[in-house]
Amino acid sequence: MTRRFLILSFAVGLLALGGLNAQATQIDITSGAGLDNFVPPPSDNFAIVGNLKFSDFNYTQSPTGSPPSAHNVTVSSFTSVPGEPGIDFGGVFTAAAMTTVDYHIFFTVSTTDGSLINDAYLKLGGFGFNGVPPGGTGTGSATIKEDITDAKGNAITTSPLLFQVFSPSSPTTLTVSLLTPETTILVEKDIIVNGGDNGASFSIINQGFSTVPEPASMALLGIGLSGLFALRRLFRRTSVA
Repeated sequence: MTRRFLILSFAVGLLALGGLNAQATQIDITSGAGLDNFVPPPSDNFAIVGNLKFSDFNYTQSPTGSPPSAHNVTVSSFTSVPGEPGIDFGGVFTAAAMTTVDYHIFFTVSTTDGSLINDAYLKLGGFGFNGVPPGGTGTGSATIKEDITDAKGNAITTSPLLFQVFSPSSPTTLTVSLLTPETTILVEKDIIVNGGDNGASFSIINQGFSTVPEPASMALLGIGLSGLFALRRLFRRTSVA
């Protein structure tokens, strides 16, 4: 009986410990944090910027192991564009001369207040040709194509291929409206760096999202304001009487 009790207690302890290890943790990205804090393992950690929660991150490179590693990609709060809070990915995404490197970044965005995400902002920055002085030329390039879907995997941009930024050509900044505003969206970035004749790299991906109140919440707010207005009129009539 004692032995059975000890075994049972040990099993329960292991399950509890496993539950603690699997607990999701909010990561403070105000001053930046490594992407390795979010990608497996662990995979449940998240960050919050304004009314947006960023979670379920994943990061892959092809060829496998191409720099930067997840540890060398910094995730920071992005607040420099009014009405488009989000996150910033910073790192040296690079391809040597005559090579191409493909990076994929996946994450989920959800609102913390029930509002709806209705557009997405994307910017590529810090582009340059490897070993070439500022203002120099090369044949390399960088492109970010973005696919945004709802929680069920349905595309909610007009076309993934239309939502892209690239350099050295333009545009390097783009804002796209979502076909259906959602409380939760899935974002997949396909980042391609072509080294060209001298090699190429870039260092900044800014990502923001705007939100609008959920219609039902607006209706409730309207009802509440109407009630307050009616109550105020009643008090005025009572005071006059």
